[in-house]
Amino acid sequence: MQEKPKITISRTRQVVSAARDFALTADMLPSGGALDGFRRRAWETYSRLPMPVPTDEAWRRTDLRGLPAADFRLPAPEAYRDLAPVPAELLKPLTADQHGGQTILLPGGARLDLDPALAEQGVLFTDLQTAERQHPELVSRLAGQIVRPEQGKFAALASAFSQNGILLYVPKGVTVEQPLHSVLWGPGGGLAHVSHILVWVDDGASATYVHETASPNEENASMHAGSLEVRVGSGAALKFVELQFWGRHVWNFTHTRVQVERDGNLDWIYGAVGSKLTKAFAELELAGEGSSGRMSGFYFADGSQHLDLDTQQDHLAPHTTSDFLYKGALKGSSRTVWQGMIYVAPGAQKTDGYQANRNLILSQAARADSIPGLEILADDVRCTHGATVSKLEDEPLFYLKSRGIPQAEAEKLVVEGFFDPIMQRIPFEGVRERFQQVILEKMKAV
Repeated sequence: MQEKPKITISRTRQVVSAARDFALTADMLPSGGALDGFRRRAWETYSRLPMPVPTDEAWRRTDLRGLPAADFRLPAPEAYRDLAPVPAELLKPLTADQHGGQTILLPGGARLDLDPALAEQGVLFTDLQTAERQHPELVSRLAGQIVRPEQGKFAALASAFSQNGILLYVPKGVTVEQPLHSVLWGPGGGLAHVSHILVWVDDGASATYVHETASPNEENASMHAGSLEVRVGSGAALKFVELQFWGRHVWNFTHTRVQVERDGNLDWIYGAVGSKLTKAFAELELAGEGSSGRMSGFYFADGSQHLDLDTQQDHLAPHTTSDFLYKGALKGSSRTVWQGMIYVAPGAQKTDGYQANRNLILSQAARADSIPGLEILADDVRCTHGATVSKLEDEPLFYLKSRGIPQAEAEKLVVEGFFDPIMQRIPFEGVRERFQQVILEKMKAV
């Protein structure tokens, strides 16, 4: 009788290696300001937390093993003097011929401008280093209260090493008519741009705030890590526009969280078209009864871009409302990930939550992952969600071509129509025009 071959089964646990850690040390922490103690505690958290790996739930679809973390260095003071200047296009007024105020963050420096009439009303809009010197109690009161360093490696990094940042404070009952605008300009290969932005629209106040991040395209990789904390007080209103135009060499990591108090209202618009890789956490916390928030997102990836957007809608009080719509298009071999969650806390009755994500695939090699979710711990709520991933439909293209419109132009018109509901939510014509120009350029790209 022939002997049966022996079969050996080996059970070994797959080891997933992490990206190299950053070459950052405690003696690199910014010092001499109101946040010294906070930064030291954030450094301890940063040192304790490992680099994310694909086995971590939030990072399952984003692999950082190509991140040259150890090569990045922090910008020296006034490093911007030897780097590419801010394009004039980024600095144009968003409405009419002026801003209410504009703050420009540069590698190793900042430039400030605020309407004197707003300053007389107590509005603060300045860079973080100036705020630490002139308003230490307010800065200490806000930093780390909404985005905590414990939320992740990059949240801790931004909290500990932020060389640049913004403080925006609108006092109780003050209405800011003209938009406030900040630009984080990050030229220079090999640099780690680290930012921390603090926004407080106090009770009964209202404002419009636009924050942009951008850089030229460069050969050597660079990085941005940002923490953005926003508080909307009771009965206050904030229109918040967050735009990302990073160059194709930038690894971009952000934690943005907005807390809305009783009867407060938030209109949050997010646009992302740049970077090599983006991992963005965006959280809306409806903390007070009767609070509401609308989140609108636009993204367009092409080439080998990777955009991973992780969103959260937290309903923590009764009678709260959230309305979420993100739309994205993909070309080339790009990949996008959207993972969203509506959370309804126990006792948050009469919640009305909605989320939808729509994706348009424009090439065979592109891929979009769309993952909505609900976690509901109350029993008198209305929460719905939806997600779609689709290609260009033949019928509208056929209709346009039958009217003599060439294929490429027809595709561009269909894509513009796809994004139009988001574009109509952007309150500034200049911003809409810039996004429409990006759509045109990406549609032309091979």
